[in-house]
Amino acid sequence: MQVSLFDLFRVGIGPSSSHTVGPMRAARRFVAEELAASGTAGRAVRLEVDLFGSLAATGAGHGTFPAVLLGLEGWDPEELLPAQAEERTAEMQAAGLIRFAEQLGFGQPVPLRAEDFTLRPLTVLERHTNAMRMKAFDAEDMLLAENTYYSVGGGFVVAESDEAGVSADGEAPAPYPFSSPEELMAHCGQTGLPISQIMLANEAVRRTEDEVREGIWRIWTVMEDCRSSALSRTGPLPGGLNVRRRAPGWHARLSAQDSERSYAYWQEWVNLTALAVNEENASGGRVVTAPTNGAAGIIPAVGFYAAHYGPGASFARVQDRRAIVTAYLLTAAAVGVLYKEQASISGAEVGCQGEVGSASSMAAAGLCEVLGGTAAQVENAAEIAMEHSLGLTCDPIGGLVQVPCIERNAIAAGKAVNAARMALMGDGEHRVSLSEVIATMRETGKDMSHKYKETALGGLAVNVVEC
Repeated sequence: MQVSLFDLFRVGIGPSSSHTVGPMRAARRFVAEELAASGTAGRAVRLEVDLFGSLAATGAGHGTFPAVLLGLEGWDPEELLPAQAEERTAEMQAAGLIRFAEQLGFGQPVPLRAEDFTLRPLTVLERHTNAMRMKAFDAEDMLLAENTYYSVGGGFVVAESDEAGVSADGEAPAPYPFSSPEELMAHCGQTGLPISQIMLANEAVRRTEDEVREGIWRIWTVMEDCRSSALSRTGPLPGGLNVRRRAPGWHARLSAQDSERSYAYWQEWVNLTALAVNEENASGGRVVTAPTNGAAGIIPAVGFYAAHYGPGASFARVQDRRAIVTAYLLTAAAVGVLYKEQASISGAEVGCQGEVGSASSMAAAGLCEVLGGTAAQVENAAEIAMEHSLGLTCDPIGGLVQVPCIERNAIAAGKAVNAARMALMGDGEHRVSLSEVIATMRETGKDMSHKYKETALGGLAVNVVEC
């Protein structure tokens, strides 16, 4: 079953898709599939959770622990609002209890005990560094259920018990299946369709075209709401680094400088959008994984450029933006499929090249198409953006998705715009193919020291000394 646009772009809460959204989804899945489905959820009185590798190393700064507890209560990260998460987390801490499986119809209290949560940062399981093992016991201390889950990036979760290659029962095959750039480009060449239409046809297997378009617009609306929310917040970002929020001040200053929305200020608006979205993510706000939370600002920022400065775009006409955004996100998602299938979008697996690099590549491709690029030019834009993101490390200071993550999103968004414009100046021919650069990213990630893969054990995370 091919990865869907709605798999890559999913609503969740910050600050991390792999360390917050994924663990919450895994915990909820454990309760629903291992206990509720077998009728044993009501018998659970004690839980054990082991976190391995990167989840254990930087989980405190990424909100992993409250995310697991919320998942064990049955909360869905797609539906959970930030205010609800804050309220329930505070109540859990005050009472020393969770309402186990409450959102799934059970809701008995289960005590929170420090000895039931074990961190194993130096133990990396073979399948993926972001691993968590959960167990549930009854009143006689008999094991009711156990499973190991891997948060593999972008909020995607794989269980140890999953069978590889299993697809949804009865689902029709995609008309244009692809997992490599060559297969995608072949479909475009044979049909004459742009990449966005190839992706739309594949999405229409699971839902109607109208549903796809409405779903895309909902995703875009959440992206815009995320930006707007950040502009209304005050005070430093949470977590202890005391990083000041820049988006509100920048917005006020930029609105005064550019009241006529001149093209001369496009870079400043792109920077502002990326900063705002990532400040909201760092605040635990509601964001869209694009394809991860750590890289959540890039696609909205470049989408802002496409929707407001692209051909036929207007700051005033929403109907213009809908068509542009649809093509933009469909194309970006098609390129995201390639990274998900051929490499990784997990910073804990391949460094930040897998998160910010993939997002920049996806955004460059989407922008190139809406600016009139051919399929070959779109592929070139995606390749340029990733080629110049190779080797990008994930070294968050304090394990928080703040420094260098927030500024890095703005820089990568500008890179994506430049990559699209460079590709449009050419004819689509280029020396390095997208397939080659994806393979290089994958191999670079394998060679990269674990210190630079979301462990906060190297790079800026240890070389920046607090005053």
